Amino acid sequence: MSSPIDIAIVGATGTVGTALVEILEERDFPIGQLHLLARAASAGKSISFRGRNLRVRTVEAFDFAQVRLVFFAASEAVTCQYAPQARAAGCALIDLSGGLPLQQAPRVVAEVNSQVLQGLAAPFQLTSPASPAIALALVLAPLRPLMHWQRLSVTACLPVSSLGREGVAELARQTSELLNGRPVEPRLFDRQIAFNLLGRVGAIDAVGHARLERRLAEELRQVLALPELKVAASCVMAPVFFGDSLSLVVQAVQAIDLPAVQAVLEQAPGVELIEPDDCPTVVGDALGQDVAYVGRLRGGMDDARELNLWIASDNVRKGSALNAVQLAELLIKQGL
Repeated sequence: MSSPIDIAIVGATGTVGTALVEILEERDFPIGQLHLLARAASAGKSISFRGRNLRVRTVEAFDFAQVRLVFFAASEAVTCQYAPQARAAGCALIDLSGGLPLQQAPRVVAEVNSQVLQGLAAPFQLTSPASPAIALALVLAPLRPLMHWQRLSVTACLPVSSLGREGVAELARQTSELLNGRPVEPRLFDRQIAFNLLGRVGAIDAVGHARLERRLAEELRQVLALPELKVAASCVMAPVFFGDSLSLVVQAVQAIDLPAVQAVLEQAPGVELIEPDDCPTVVGDALGQDVAYVGRLRGGMDDARELNLWIASDNVRKGSALNAVQLAELLIKQGL
């Protein structure tokens, strides 16, 4: 058994931060002292861990020299502000915000490209990719030996929890207002999200792409080690509290061998293939689970080189917290 290490979680009161605490306890991670940190507005709250209530302290006053590993589960701005302090203190860090450059903190999915860790030196810096990138990588990586890809096209229907607790609260409030016959007053979003779909997630750049769409494409290329891979990504905000739902189209050079694809996905780590006549959903299948569910596996309507499928995954658990903890477990094996 590994020797216990002291750990800090920045953003401990958020949806991903609290999931990190739960999974660290579930997996009996070797922790000495667990320091729960947040901005001043959330400090003072308590979170249960191994039978004790741990008080959340302010990240602003924390001395990172007290710990060996830091999870950054807050915003990109918070990560960029405090990651340099953690590095200066010699801490390993795992970023879940995507705030650090790819060259500085490689994107790693535990089941897909853990070999990346072999070329890194302490103090380790890793990024757990965006939740839809993790689900896509889990499905695509085992398919690489079967086909050469020309292009990937993904439509990612994202839950409001991708924006944290504020997103969940906003959807709940708008839904309540509508069901009680009151007019909706959007706050977090620029328009109604309840019973609606928003075709844009976040601000867009000069050519119309959202930052999350670019992040998804870039992280997928790095995790799959295919820097020239062509990726078309569209992110949609759905009136769903938790769970990513992804429609993926793979355009290959050669004709798709569907039986071979099915056989590979049935054995792929981190993936659960649903029966051909069924379709997984986040509510009925993925929430609370440690795998990405795949269904609606089919070829193209008029192109034998096209593969279509549907993915449902828990964005907070599988798509964020679990992968981050798995990366920490790999770092321990590396001598953290």
